[in-house]
Amino acid sequence: MSPGEKGSRPRGEKGAPGRESSALGVALDFLRLLWAVDHGLQRRSKRMEVELGVTGMQRIIIRLIGRYPEIAAGRLAELVHVHPSTLTGVLRRLVDRGFIRRDRDPEDARRSKFFLLPPGETIDATQAGTVEAAVRRALARLPPESIDAARTVLAALAEELARSDR
Repeated sequence: MSPGEKGSRPRGEKGAPGRESSALGVALDFLRLLWAVDHGLQRRSKRMEVELGVTGMQRIIIRLIGRYPEIAAGRLAELVHVHPSTLTGVLRRLVDRGFIRRDRDPEDARRSKFFLLPPGETIDATQAGTVEAAVRRALARLPPESIDAARTVLAALAEELARSDR
């Protein structure tokens, strides 16, 4: 097996994959799992685009607008932890494709409010084949304390990575 193939081990490492974790150390082993999650999210997102017409990120935006009608773009960016400029392109595509509607805030012309249109409502209601459904199934197999611990670790990691960006 080459070093990049699934199941490969670090040079000189032999034995069961469990030994791989100890050879890598906690940080590298955890990072390896995060990359696996990221890769899975990207794959599922691409499949969603083909099957549902939206990516995973686009569906999350639709779901949030469905939960919070008239939500502002800045608040959406905060909720999904992306820069507002990144969100601008996602919102523009959703508007152009008829999933959402953008209205200027009558109290502040610099702000926009977003609403679901019927095709967006259909996507909001869709469950099968989504990233969210996969996450829901995985979480259903775990005890609440494991989910809480994972949330704590991921929040600490997100905070540290954000701090590193400053």
